[in-house]
Amino acid sequence: DPNNYYHRRNEMTTTDNLDFKHHNYKEMRQLMKTVNKMCPNITRIYNIGKSNQGLKLYAVEISDNPGEHEVGEPEFRYIAGAHGNEVLGRELILLLMQFMCQEYLAGNPRIVHLIEDTRIHLLPSINPDGYDKAYKAGSELGGWSLGRWTQDGIDINNNFPDLNSLLWESEDQKKSKRKVPNHHIPIPDWYLSENATVAVETRAIIAWMEKIPFVLGGNLQGGELVVAYPYDMVRSVWKTQDYTPTPDDHVFRWLAYSYASTHRLMTDARRRACHTEDFQKEDGTVNGASWHTVAGSINDFSYLHTNCFELSIYVGCDKYPHESELPEEWENNRESLIVFMEQVHRGIKGIVKDVHGKGIPNAVISVEGVNHDIRTGADGDYWRLLNPGEYVVGVKAEGYTAATKTCEVGYDMGATQCDFTISKTNLARIKEIMKKFGKQPISLSVRRLRQRARQWRGR
Repeated sequence: DPNNYYHRRNEMTTTDNLDFKHHNYKEMRQLMKTVNKMCPNITRIYNIGKSNQGLKLYAVEISDNPGEHEVGEPEFRYIAGAHGNEVLGRELILLLMQFMCQEYLAGNPRIVHLIEDTRIHLLPSINPDGYDKAYKAGSELGGWSLGRWTQDGIDINNNFPDLNSLLWESEDQKKSKRKVPNHHIPIPDWYLSENATVAVETRAIIAWMEKIPFVLGGNLQGGELVVAYPYDMVRSVWKTQDYTPTPDDHVFRWLAYSYASTHRLMTDARRRACHTEDFQKEDGTVNGASWHTVAGSINDFSYLHTNCFELSIYVGCDKYPHESELPEEWENNRESLIVFMEQVHRGIKGIVKDVHGKGIPNAVISVEGVNHDIRTGADGDYWRLLNPGEYVVGVKAEGYTAATKTCEVGYDMGATQCDFTISKTNLARIKEIMKKFGKQPISLSVRRLRQRARQWRGR
């Protein structure tokens, strides 16, 4: 209530010179162009596809070398607007891209360092059709659901393949051989068929996730003040709420806390709960499945199909705050948005090469004691998010000898370098030589027969 004395007394004002307003699709596009014009050397506008109504899904890349993946540099993403009527996340991402451009030009060492060492992707509206409906109704008249879904009535947030069930069924069948890996689980054929109920926006996001080797991501949502981490789906079919941790639960809890603890309100004991739930006891964080179970969430899919750790960040109680509240909401979230991006540099990183120094793609990186592996990118580089500690790290690739080493993660920010050089197995070398000379490997028995024949002739 703006007339309430106590509210006014605690109101936070901002000194950042940003465009605090609600942007429709055309205005959002124009703002992106303005940022790109201000910072042409560190920004690039691109689109990942189109919405049901043909609107392009625009993203802005912020990097010191926009347009290409740099070996050894991690990739980060923020997305918003899966529910078109949750508009605060959209505006926060637009404010963030303005802020980073301005601070880079001003020489802010923290922002300069982040941009030079990270490739950042900001996608403010993945459901522009839904947003358009909510925008036309406005802040006062928009309801809890108007514009939530895509034009064809799909909830993007829960529209991804359910890979959890595939993994858990495989794990439960202990007698049979493991058929499903614990990482990079393939998308089921039924989901890829044309008849599957999959939004075009969802398919565009999946293609984007598969194309770029993201390490960490946050999807901004609204209507609550909490950070939810996977799994989002309960393992037991008899429960609707049950704490269901990933093998990387400690890492996810840290990532969630890094955002919540630096937000101005999420961990503040004096603040009121948004609605009926209060997440104080978990410091403004919650395991998704212990809150409400969801099959096919973007977080679970990202973890099980790609290398990327993804969390849902609920940035404000009001899904569609009034324009006058945007400066305060920006102050509430600004530090958290930056701190969370910086977490992409926590853990280990490295390059897996052969003896000639060439990077090996799709090599599997495993951490002893953590039942979840990741894979190297096209250039052989990898990043593995881990909390401080000492880890036995292994690498294996088809046709190469496996290798392990101990890598230590410290408390200081910055991933520990953990490179591997692995050599080809003898069988792989023989096959390579034979292929080069157009020959097939000769079996030992045939070789002996020929040798005996030569000896007989010599006699």
